[in-house]
Amino acid sequence: MIKNIMRIAGALSAISLLFSPVLAGSHGKKAPQKMEMQMTVGETVKLGDLELSGSFTKAMPPAAKAGGGFVTITNNGYESDRLVSAASDAANMVQLHEMRMENDVMVMREMKDGIEIPAGETVMLKPGGLHIMFMKVQKPFVEGEVVKVTLTFEKAGTVDIMLPVGPMMMKMGQ
Repeated sequence: MIKNIMRIAGALSAISLLFSPVLAGSHGKKAPQKMEMQMTVGETVKLGDLELSGSFTKAMPPAAKAGGGFVTITNNGYESDRLVSAASDAANMVQLHEMRMENDVMVMREMKDGIEIPAGETVMLKPGGLHIMFMKVQKPFVEGEVVKVTLTFEKAGTVDIMLPVGPMMMKMGQ
């Protein structure tokens, strides 16, 4: 019975990690490149015309097997780009997802074609909207640690970023 309660708590936590609103937008084109840096909340990493900032994830309860990753992507170029994939050793499966409310029902789906980053706009991957979905995590994320993620863009190339793990119940804007 305790095991079932832990599973339910883990599932509810994964849902709560992802629940809240989203904004969209972005622009740019550069030769593909690979960049690896420690990126913490408030810092910006540049990849071609793209700027990635405000990355984070949330701590997970012990039984959780899924969690979300979040980052703001600004496209300062004149051409759209597309986030086509995400990968991490922290989870057996990583996908790009969208969550939204549809007729009072929460709907989550994989963005199989990736996430467009329009020219001149900013796209926020944040709880309750577009996000990186970690599934079958190796071990639940712990507050104070970091999760390394490799993001691949159609035009700008590949970049490794670090998602600082914040508290399980972060308020909007944190």
